[in-house]
Amino acid sequence: MLEGRKRWWALIVLCLGVLMIVLDTTIVNVALPSIRTDLHFTETSLVWVVNAYMLTFGGFLLLGGRLGDIYGHRKMFLAGITLFTLASLACGISTTQTMLIAARAIQGVGGAVVSAVSLSLIMSMFTEAGERAKAMGVYGFVCAAGGSVGLLLGGVLTSALNWHWIFLVNLPIGAAVYALCMGLLPHAKVEGTHQKLDITGAILVTTSMMLAVYAVVNGNEAGWMSTQTLGLLGGAVVLLVAFFITEARISMPLMPLSLFRLRNLMTANLIGILWAAGMFAWFFITTLYLQAVLGFTPFQIGLVFLPANLIMAAFSLGLSAKIVMKFGIRKPLALGLLLGAAGLAVMARAPLDANVLVDVVPSMVLLGIAAGIAFNPLLLAAMNDVKPTDSGLASGVVNTAFMMGGALGLAVLASLAAGRTQSLIASGVPSLEALNGGYHVAFIVGAIFAVVSAVLGAALIRVNMNANQASGAAEVAVH
Repeated sequence: MLEGRKRWWALIVLCLGVLMIVLDTTIVNVALPSIRTDLHFTETSLVWVVNAYMLTFGGFLLLGGRLGDIYGHRKMFLAGITLFTLASLACGISTTQTMLIAARAIQGVGGAVVSAVSLSLIMSMFTEAGERAKAMGVYGFVCAAGGSVGLLLGGVLTSALNWHWIFLVNLPIGAAVYALCMGLLPHAKVEGTHQKLDITGAILVTTSMMLAVYAVVNGNEAGWMSTQTLGLLGGAVVLLVAFFITEARISMPLMPLSLFRLRNLMTANLIGILWAAGMFAWFFITTLYLQAVLGFTPFQIGLVFLPANLIMAAFSLGLSAKIVMKFGIRKPLALGLLLGAAGLAVMARAPLDANVLVDVVPSMVLLGIAAGIAFNPLLLAAMNDVKPTDSGLASGVVNTAFMMGGALGLAVLASLAAGRTQSLIASGVPSLEALNGGYHVAFIVGAIFAVVSAVLGAALIRVNMNANQASGAAEVAVH
């Protein structure tokens, strides 16, 4: 157990590593035009610069979490940071399409491992209720704000230098995180070392997740009712069923099925899927709105997102923890999600000639408050029922829920937006107005997702799970 300030320094370094992973989900977006020109990508092949990362990231989250439980969360975090940093170097020096796409896929594997074990490390370092709430608030801020920070940083690096630097900037950060973690992260006893890795289960669930992610990220292009999309989703379901059958029959499964009896964990994952869908819609479609409708540059777009980041930072530095300590988990979670729905609803009325301060910034404020309030109790609800030996897997499950919810939700909402835009154009509406009308539909559906998640949180999160119980909850085994 780390003492005093050392734990907080460890948390800062740990979150810096996580931030590096989160940034790479969006930092590449603003550099895509430059990458396409430099490496001669086609419009179709360019999507693989993004999809290769998402595919392996989503596929390896559960496996990465279980590897942390078996071989040690500290060891796997360092291995993930190393792999991610080396892959970033390969991305940064890439001169061919194949090299860049392959390196992005390896980045995804490293990112998955880091993301899957990071929550477990925080839970093990902070066991006192108030400190754990503060630590989870900081982690939640990094996860929530990292995407928009990546957009701003990507615009600056691409404009000032070139696209290679959006990857090369990870090298000094990754090296520093590794060196500092060597001295700061605790050498905890690994309680799962007697277990063997369930190879069959690992192959089944990883392949299932990768097929599902592939189907989702290509759904708009291939068509949601196409043979390719339905076939891939069907294959993912078959493999997932085979995985559960396998896990029920072996003595040391990759995923103990008893996890599904942890009501707070399962509820938090369902909320995470819906909330991530709404948040992804807000982040990405707001970016498209600012760029395509209002004509903003990437740097200007990053500045518009700044209020949300600053508000989330304020909550992560203590407000969120105080709210959890006073009101528990359920009420702040439901309130935050409802505020998120309100923020999405504000964007559903954004006009063609918007005044950013009047029509967009209020949404940023509401979403910043929403994420600041909701992320901490959501993460606490997901992790507090879990045994220490399963914490890495539970962390992987939580991250998978966010990732799959965000990817699937964004794909569905983008399809709805595109369909609405096409319908408006067919009825004679000018193209820019039709485009904005499509965005409005996506924001409305995202708001509905957030409302449903708020209702689930208020109805299903256990009333007696509050911050006063958090200090011992990680040791509770629910059978």
